[in-house]
Amino acid sequence: MTKPAIYLASASPRRRELLTQIGVPFELLRCEIDETPLAGELPHPYVARLARAKAEAGVAAYRAAGLPPRLLLAADTTVALGEAILGKPVDVADAEAMLASLSGKSHQVMTGVAVTDGERVEVVVSVSQVRFRILSAAEIRSYVATGEPMDKAGSYGAQGKGALLIAAMEGSFSGVIGLPLAETGALLQGFDYPIW
Repeated sequence: MTKPAIYLASASPRRRELLTQIGVPFELLRCEIDETPLAGELPHPYVARLARAKAEAGVAAYRAAGLPPRLLLAADTTVALGEAILGKPVDVADAEAMLASLSGKSHQVMTGVAVTDGERVEVVVSVSQVRFRILSAAEIRSYVATGEPMDKAGSYGAQGKGALLIAAMEGSFSGVIGLPLAETGALLQGFDYPIW
C-alpha cells in the first residue's frame, strides 16, 4: 500500500532521515518561528510550545501557498541541564561553554512532536537521559572545531562525532537525534495514518 505523504515543517536533515527510515513519505515546508524561551519557561513546556507553534505555522504556510490539506508533523529538540534550556550555540565560545557544563554530568534531551490535520493538534514530548563522560578542554575544543556542534541543541550531535562524548543514555535514541519514532508513530496512528 502506498502511504499518503505528510507535510514536514522542519529543516532538520535528521528528521528527514528518520521519517524515511520508517517509510513515511513527506513534503518539506519551510516556516520560521521565534524560538526564544519565555521568561521563566521550563524546558518541558518550552519544547512542547515550540512543536505546537511550528505545526500551526506550517498549517498557515500551506494554506497561504494554496497547497492541499494533509497531515503535518513538526518537532523541536532541546537539551536541559536542570531547569536551564541549552539551545543551539551562538558561537564557538558558547558551544565550548555548553559542552564544559555538560562534562561528567547527566542531562535531559527533550523532543516535542506535534501532528495536526489543520484543525486538531496533538503534542507529545519524549524525554531521554544522557550522561557525558568527563571531557578535557582539549577534547571540547577539538570537537567544536569539527563544526558539528554549531547547529545542534546542547552543542552536540549523538548521531555523529558527539557519540564519543556520551557515557550512557536512557530513553529514545531517535528522540535524542531529533524525532522519537515510537511516539511519532503513535501520534500519526491517532490521526488514522497507516504507519505499517
